[in-house]
Amino acid sequence: MAFRCILLFSLILISASSYGQQSRIIDRNAIGWYVYNGDHKLNKRWELYTEYQWRRVELIRSWQQSLARVGLGYKLTDRVKLGGGYTFFTTFPYGDYPVADAGVPTIESRTHEDIQISDKLGILKLSHRFRLEQRWLGLGTDTNPRQVERWEYQNRARYQISGTVPLNGVTIDDGEWYVNFFDELFIGFGHNVEQNIFNQNRISSGLGYQFRDTFKFELNYLNQISQHPEVDPVTNKPVFEINNGFRLTIKYDLDFSGQ
Repeated sequence: MAFRCILLFSLILISASSYGQQSRIIDRNAIGWYVYNGDHKLNKRWELYTEYQWRRVELIRSWQQSLARVGLGYKLTDRVKLGGGYTFFTTFPYGDYPVADAGVPTIESRTHEDIQISDKLGILKLSHRFRLEQRWLGLGTDTNPRQVERWEYQNRARYQISGTVPLNGVTIDDGEWYVNFFDELFIGFGHNVEQNIFNQNRISSGLGYQFRDTFKFELNYLNQISQHPEVDPVTNKPVFEINNGFRLTIKYDLDFSGQ
């Protein structure tokens, strides 16, 4: 536990240092993220993970991003799970300083590997997730930005701590409410990350309701701080997004094991 606390504190210091090194442009957006995910049991050890995120700005009016993810998980022990998968990601032009070039969406393909460790402190259930990502960002041609000319490779590391607290009794049972939260830090590395060593941080908390063990609903407040990969071409200052809004999540798991 002490090691994990030290690691988390170190990561926060890195992000704070990067965030405060120089004057910056702030781009604020109201966001609404609508999320589905599910862990679908294949057998005693293996599970199929599916996820889709419909991310909007102005809460719901306009596109921010689209994320589709599929992966496999392997339960090494009751407390440790290994995973890996593929994500197809689209970013649309939004905000006062859009990342997308020439007003058209940009696409990204990525793979990832992660390890998830579960903890329990009284009624608090904690999860630590360490993830490595390999990212391929599509770069368009000068004459047709919608046509991918080449792929730029980047690496990213992520650490997430999340937890749940039951509001009725000591466990979360069917038909009961609970509190949930998470914080996730993203760090870019490698020669193509440009300004993105500190990539972003997300912090969220809210209420969840368990209809049954395989079907849950969560509504959270979400704060996202994200640094753009390139400086503003006019002022030569780094651009930071500070996005605030909500995240609506439906978790629905299926059992294909036949057990």
